[in-house]
Amino acid sequence: MLTEKEVSRSWSRMFTGSEIEMATFERAEQLLEELRPESPLRHRLTTELEELRVRHSQNVGVAVEHS
Repeated sequence: MLTEKEVSRSWSRMFTGSEIEMATFERAEQLLEELRPESPLRHRLTTELEELRVRHSQNVGVAVEHS
């Protein structure tokens, strides 16, 4: 099991690039599983992940429309 600090650091590295791939979302979910269910960090990152998914799907939709 990873510490919250390790999860936070890995999370930041995953989402700092301009391109987010579907595999990144899968890795993010795996990181969340490393945290205790009652962890405030887990709750915050779960919410952030959902927001990132929405933005990603909107960006992909826009890219498809322009093609």
